[in-house]
Amino acid sequence: MSKFYITTTLPYVNGKPHIGFALEAVQADVIARFERLRGKDVIFNIGTDEHGAKIYEKAKEEGITPQEYCDRMSKPFRALRETLDIHFTNFIRTTDEFHVRAAQEFWKRCADRGDIYKKNYRMKYCVGCELEKTDSDLVDGRCPEHPNRDLETVEEENYFFRFSHYRAALLRLYENDPKFVVPEKRLNEIVAFVDRGLHDFSVSRLAQKMPWGIPVPGDEAHVMYVWFDALVNYISTLGWPEDMDSFEKFWPGIQIAGKDNLRQQSAMWQAMLLSAGIEPSRKILIHGHVMSAGQKMSKSLGNVVSPDELIETFGIDGTRYLLLSAAPFGEDMDITKERMIEKYNADLANGLGNLVSRVMKLAEGMEEKYVPHVREFPNEFVSSFESYRLTEALDFVWSLVRRANKNIEETKPWELKKTDYESFERVLQELLFDIETIAFLLGPFLPHTSEKIFSFFSSEGGRSVLFERIR
Repeated sequence: MSKFYITTTLPYVNGKPHIGFALEAVQADVIARFERLRGKDVIFNIGTDEHGAKIYEKAKEEGITPQEYCDRMSKPFRALRETLDIHFTNFIRTTDEFHVRAAQEFWKRCADRGDIYKKNYRMKYCVGCELEKTDSDLVDGRCPEHPNRDLETVEEENYFFRFSHYRAALLRLYENDPKFVVPEKRLNEIVAFVDRGLHDFSVSRLAQKMPWGIPVPGDEAHVMYVWFDALVNYISTLGWPEDMDSFEKFWPGIQIAGKDNLRQQSAMWQAMLLSAGIEPSRKILIHGHVMSAGQKMSKSLGNVVSPDELIETFGIDGTRYLLLSAAPFGEDMDITKERMIEKYNADLANGLGNLVSRVMKLAEGMEEKYVPHVREFPNEFVSSFESYRLTEALDFVWSLVRRANKNIEETKPWELKKTDYESFERVLQELLFDIETIAFLLGPFLPHTSEKIFSFFSSEGGRSVLFERIR
């Protein structure tokens, strides 16, 4: 059986899941479900990033240990399986013992390559990003991602990774695979960044100042920099280096991340993999930000909408649909409650819901029962998925919804039933075929809705409403 591996990033546990990560998790879930339906053996990984200064700060504020804090805060992320019907196979925490061992082994391999060294340095550091910031990264002297946080000045002895040695290798990687980063504009962005020249980055912190991290092998005065540790999860979740049989079956894989993660995923991590003698990732998918009134949603700005809030209004599949259809993959989406209600009513309640309700009612008491067919994905639909144009694939499904609704309006089957029963049966068979096709294609996107529509074809399925109109 063909293998397929996809992973999200690991969100920090300094807050509950927000819509930005919900979008990422839903996008990855849709791709994983599609590949399962194609008969592939799929590993879908998510989890939580639990080391670093942000977590240490939060635990100190609450007067508990960092591990106690992480144990509590990781639960809502694991609960995304139920919250948004995210069917991941692996849930990794960077405090898992097997991950700690893998991160330390990864460090050793990079060190053995001569790519880790120690030096004294001074830098500006954003705790919100857990990243060093140069003057060119700042807007009015502040991190644009966390403008409400003061930058810290760090001056100490750290270990560094020789990122500068991998400029040529990374440029070859991008040149050899022009679709390594999706969408294309993000590939162009990272190519330009790497081409300008790379600077070595810090991969440790002094344990005396910030002890919450994985100890550096052979030097427990230092802990690993949170990004170095966390990135290793993409391979430790597959069993590296202890279960190489499993690892080699599934690696390399596809990674999905937000655009503020572009450098870490498509340059830093790839250089680290090359240093450790491991094949680079298969592909990096970069999604846009979820905006609110033109401003990026973020915990630090206090404008975050939780998935729970949307689910309370729109339900699980309604929320999934609104996130997936809001903008093409890779583009920012700007959501408001009013626009979401309008789209929900137009597309789900009035569009799909009304179509299924009308056709199933017309089908009651049919003389010739509809026989469900074994379906295959249309080439156009597959092409959209293979190019990760998820919105386009969803639009294809809705084109079938619109076509079926137009067919009803033009043929008026309720009148045909009285005057030309043979034509009525023919039209109804066409409509039922369309609905079955729609239900099949919705499987990766709206799994509950797909199952519910299929249940309507059986006598015990019932005729419950798919989507209640919101007033």
